[in-house]
Amino acid sequence: MSDVKETTILLVEDEEAHARLIERNLKRAGLRNPLLWVDGGKKALDLLYGADGTGNPDRPDPILLLLDLNMPGVNGYQVLKTLKTHDELHKIPVIILTTTDDQREIDNAYDMGANAYITKPVEVTDFIKTIGELGLFLQIVHSPHLG
Repeated sequence: MSDVKETTILLVEDEEAHARLIERNLKRAGLRNPLLWVDGGKKALDLLYGADGTGNPDRPDPILLLLDLNMPGVNGYQVLKTLKTHDELHKIPVIILTTTDDQREIDNAYDMGANAYITKPVEVTDFIKTIGELGLFLQIVHSPHLG
C-alpha cells in the first residue's frame, strides 16, 4: 500500500464559469483529487498563509496550484511571487492556467518560478480537451509535503 497522500488541487480563478468548467472537465478526465476553488489571489494567500499571514494549520498538504494570472485585486503574478519567495511554500507546484498566450508573459511566469504554463483556449471544445489532458497529467503528479 502506498503512503503517498493525495495532492489537493487549489484552483485560483476569478471567473466562476471558468472554474466550474475546469472542475467538471478535470473530473471527466478521471481526476479524483480533492479540489478547492477560490475566486481570487487574496483568498488563495489567506488559505496558504492564514488571514493574518502567520500560517494556516488547516492548509492542505500536499497541494498544487492551478493559477490564473489576470485577476482583480491580488493577481496571479503576486501570488506566484509571494509563494516562490517563501521559505516553506516555495515548493508548492504552480501551474499557470490563463488566457494570455503572449511569449513575454509566459517567459515572465517561468522566470518567477512557475512549474508549467497552459493557455486556456477560447473555443469551448478546445478548452474542454485541454482541461481533460491537464486532468490526465494531474493524476500522475506528486507534490512535495510542506511540513
